[in-house]
Amino acid sequence: MITFITGSLTEASPLRAVIELNGLGYEVNIPVTTAERLPAVGKLVKLHTHVVYREDAQMLYGFATTEDRDFFRMMIEHVSGVGPKVALSIMSRLSLPLLTQAIRDSDVTTLSKCPGIGKKTAERLVIELRNRVESASAPAVAVTGSGTSAVAAGTVNDAVAALVVLGYKTADADKAIRQAVLALGADAPTEQLIKHALGR
Repeated sequence: MITFITGSLTEASPLRAVIELNGLGYEVNIPVTTAERLPAVGKLVKLHTHVVYREDAQMLYGFATTEDRDFFRMMIEHVSGVGPKVALSIMSRLSLPLLTQAIRDSDVTTLSKCPGIGKKTAERLVIELRNRVESASAPAVAVTGSGTSAVAAGTVNDAVAALVVLGYKTADADKAIRQAVLALGADAPTEQLIKHALGR
């Protein structure tokens, strides 16, 4: 089992990264939330990985943090109807703190807005994962390609909630706050994250 890969980032797109290691290029499927945290092409990057073996292919999935990877695994192993492609789509739309909060709150509306997710699949996510999510500690959000720096999930959730109150759609608010965290760093307070997201 390949649990992580560290090497030079040679290509990057919203759903794919190519990492060169010892003369080999590894194609890694990634969610948008990980792509946002990748360093520049040519820089060293570490991704925490999960391998899916099929009869006709071997697919490598990569994530900025172990928490992201473990949540991806939990979805594909415990929620019927959610395979790697759907799980990647969910994690591309919502950051892990917002995703886990939606499951805790049984927020089927937010979950069903993820591409490829209907109301029934969203309900299955809540039913199958709520107890697992509630027993886990709140995840942190890594803000570097190596995953060495993190901001508390509560800070992210508070900032997202504030933007939603101001009229943002949940997914748009989540993306704006993720970008604010990347720009301001892990120590930025909620108020600064909100101001940055609003362009102030």
